[in-house]
Amino acid sequence: MPKVTKLKATQNVAPKCDVTEDKSDETKPTVTIVDKTQTKKRKASTSPIKKAKKTLSTKEDDNAENAEGTSTNVKQPAAMTLQTSERVSCKGEKSTLKLASWNINGIRAWITNGGLKYIEKEQPDMICFQELKCDKDKIPIEATPAGYKSYWLSGDQAGYSGVGLLTKVEPVDVKFGIGIAEHDTEGRVITAEYDKFYLVVTYIPNSGRKLVRLSYRQQFNRVFHTYLKELEKKKPVIWCGDLNVSHQSIDLTNPKTNTKTAGFTKEERDDFSKILADGFIDSFRYLYPDKRDAYTYWAYFRNARQRNIGWRLDYFILSSSLQETICDSLIQNGVYGSDHCPIVLLLAI
Repeated sequence: MPKVTKLKATQNVAPKCDVTEDKSDETKPTVTIVDKTQTKKRKASTSPIKKAKKTLSTKEDDNAENAEGTSTNVKQPAAMTLQTSERVSCKGEKSTLKLASWNINGIRAWITNGGLKYIEKEQPDMICFQELKCDKDKIPIEATPAGYKSYWLSGDQAGYSGVGLLTKVEPVDVKFGIGIAEHDTEGRVITAEYDKFYLVVTYIPNSGRKLVRLSYRQQFNRVFHTYLKELEKKKPVIWCGDLNVSHQSIDLTNPKTNTKTAGFTKEERDDFSKILADGFIDSFRYLYPDKRDAYTYWAYFRNARQRNIGWRLDYFILSSSLQETICDSLIQNGVYGSDHCPIVLLLAI
């Protein structure tokens, strides 16, 4: 098993309900991951071909969402570093609920890579998964740790997409998909109803290499926006997952060279902006509006993760009525096992 280090915050700071400045790392330690397998520093290349590789898109090397097993044989560091936080809500209340979300890029490979160790150490009340890449009937039994109840959804195409939910708290109800047949064949949405909120687990469609699915992505965005608002008429919504968009220029390393790349097109960002403007909050940017180099995805080539050349694609989005319950939003970039890292939301609810 990998060695686990927990970095614990020592301050107990209540965020303002109307956040106007970056609180950066007042309550969270800085985590530095060192790849000890590297013994030599590589000189920067002046080759135009090598420079071009730096501008590759989110998942540009596997935008077709390849079957499980692709690019998962990357050597992982021996240590797992977890961030913890004692930050309280703007009302001064301590967190009572911990949610996690992680694009695991293939559940069987994730288990092999020690992914369950993360759940053991993090102990979230709910954890949401994207890219299971496994038929729901073939998911290993060990994927559901003791104390959790599991819900899995796979698509019609084998080894493609898929989402899941592990929860310690019994949901009132669980629904699969959004109720529109043409958008429910790829296994992308699980909605769990709890007493005080809906939890919506999603793996939003990737626009693909050369943006071949951008038109479909925009169709999905529109109907999904409507779906969220219909839920919100009944209860507040917590929407999470791999949303396949970097909303702002600070949410990826190379914004200037990726404006026509899946995940950072004007169309995708505008659609996301419309949802946020319609009564939703990006929990991470709510607390850390100016924080840079905060990514959740790194490509499996050219030591992108070690060099922190990445994208922020994973989010916890909340109904604005839940704003006062937000304690902290963490990016667990010291946790390996996928090309994404987990994210964590702490709420006083």
